[in-house]
Amino acid sequence: MKTPYLNQIPANDPFHAAFLVQSKEIRQKKSGEPYLSLTLGDKTGNIDAKMWDNVAEVMDTFDRDDFVHMKGVLQIFQNRPQLTIHKLQRVDEREVDFADYFPASARDPGEMWAELLGIVAGIGNPHLRALLDAILAEPGIAQGYKIAPAAKAIHHAFLGGLLEHVLSLCALAKATGAHYPNIDVDLLLAGVVLHDIGKIQELTYERGFGYSDEGQLIGHIVMGIRIVEDKLRALPDFPPKLRSLLEHMILSHHGLLEFGSPKVPLFPEALLLHHLDNLDSKMECMRALSAKDTLVEGNWTGYSSALERAVLKKLRYLDGQGSDPAAPAPPPPQHATLDDLTGKFNVSRNR
Repeated sequence: MKTPYLNQIPANDPFHAAFLVQSKEIRQKKSGEPYLSLTLGDKTGNIDAKMWDNVAEVMDTFDRDDFVHMKGVLQIFQNRPQLTIHKLQRVDEREVDFADYFPASARDPGEMWAELLGIVAGIGNPHLRALLDAILAEPGIAQGYKIAPAAKAIHHAFLGGLLEHVLSLCALAKATGAHYPNIDVDLLLAGVVLHDIGKIQELTYERGFGYSDEGQLIGHIVMGIRIVEDKLRALPDFPPKLRSLLEHMILSHHGLLEFGSPKVPLFPEALLLHHLDNLDSKMECMRALSAKDTLVEGNWTGYSSALERAVLKKLRYLDGQGSDPAAPAPPPPQHATLDDLTGKFNVSRNR
């Protein structure tokens, strides 16, 4: 078993550990010498890392998605944890257990898959149920649905995250659908199951999480529509108007044009799907941010561009452990920079 995991490393103490390289950039100091800017991770999270010295000796010996063993120290820089690397060496993948390096749902994927199939079996509309059965019976889709993350980085960014997110939405859909008498719960559940199905193909998750070439070019919304249309060819009796409603829910689930939706929600089930999707993603964002920011002192996490705020560490606040009156990190500057705009675009893509 790998030791230590990232969440076990104390601040300011030298340590040895192995990580997966999730991103790699070679940059230049003011002197013109190179330095490394990396994102390193294991199943407990990821962290920014910098290597300042002796970089020329190692910078071409490894790449993104490689495993590396490093010696360094974890420090808090601008209220965020950061690794400073002193030594680094590539590790052969045959020497590591992949399960140590990829974050995954705490739930068993087979158990979650069985729960999803049970929900689909309970849908009363025979046309919607037949379509979902046909899609989920496709071996490639079934395999991808069980292991895909829901996003590259923003929310449910772990193996099985898509399935966990969808099951959470199914529970919310049943509760809110029962509350509003004008909601067709069968249609809402079908939209929940299919709204992000294109992420199975949009994202790559064999090593680090990223985008496939087709995912970069087309995106999960259009890819999801393709999956639905492919299966509908074998269901000639599927009602055309019901098809339009279902496709609209996939097209509009991001809610706003500036968030990547080709259409805004135009009927109740589509609007409810958007808000439930946004609610579940934001709640997971808050949970994950508080969970991974335990090393930073005070009652507040660092600023989150996805949430556009810092988050209160509620348990530390209630326990009185964060007596240090550290204030939340300030918001971004009033005048947006290119980085701000890029960040907002990435947030919308990762919802």
